[in-house]
Amino acid sequence: MIHSPMLEHFAEELRLARAARNMSQAAVAEAINYSAPMVAKVETCERRPSLDFARRCDVLFEADGRFERIQRRISRETIVQYFREWAGVEEEAKALRSFEPTYVPGLLQTEEYARAVLSGPGLLSADEIEEQVVTRLGRQEILSRTKPPLLTFVFDEYVLRRQLGGQQTMREQLLHLVKVGNSVPQVNLHVVPASVGAYAGLDGPFVLATPPNGEPMVYFEGHWHGHVDDRPEFVNHMIDIWETIRSVALSHQQSLDLITEVAETWS
Repeated sequence: MIHSPMLEHFAEELRLARAARNMSQAAVAEAINYSAPMVAKVETCERRPSLDFARRCDVLFEADGRFERIQRRISRETIVQYFREWAGVEEEAKALRSFEPTYVPGLLQTEEYARAVLSGPGLLSADEIEEQVVTRLGRQEILSRTKPPLLTFVFDEYVLRRQLGGQQTMREQLLHLVKVGNSVPQVNLHVVPASVGAYAGLDGPFVLATPPNGEPMVYFEGHWHGHVDDRPEFVNHMIDIWETIRSVALSHQQSLDLITEVAETWS
């Protein structure tokens, strides 16, 4: 089986660091709070390391961020081609405004929910699903920065009630939304209640990004394609649509209350 060069590089660095410390895979696993089989699979390139895994290796081996840097390059390799441009925009943005009528936005998905979303269509292999799960969770690093960007998420109430995975997966996902909404000041969540009926958001999801310098841009994603548009007249039109959608959504606190209420229905 052919593996990416960066994945093999990470595995080699882990083996070398472990050998230099005369540590077994089991000892490394215990030190970084992962299972020994997981460490073994990373060393044989059977599993892609998560950002958390890489950071724990950096601490254990005093590697000055070497494992994290390699992991980030691995993540960029596994991002589907059409999303790579936007992934760079997302990582550098000082503000993101996201609307999603069908799923919990990727930046807020739990591991099990993400796995359910990716496996549902039946179009990816088990390995491809796991690669994309790790990549998606890696993008969520922006939530834990010392100073995260301003993140505003608006999604339809239908997102809370559509079962993806088991009931426990749904309950954990919704409680995760509440936790993030309560613990990260830069995150604002707004739910469009089902009572609204028809509104502009039913035409589909999109994300508006405000870069550190320059004008805002918008991203649309289809089944197997993504499109970034920075034409001022078009972006301004999408901002108008965003404001229209936002105007019919609940406040942040009202949304957290609703999410908490719906979470209990998944018990």
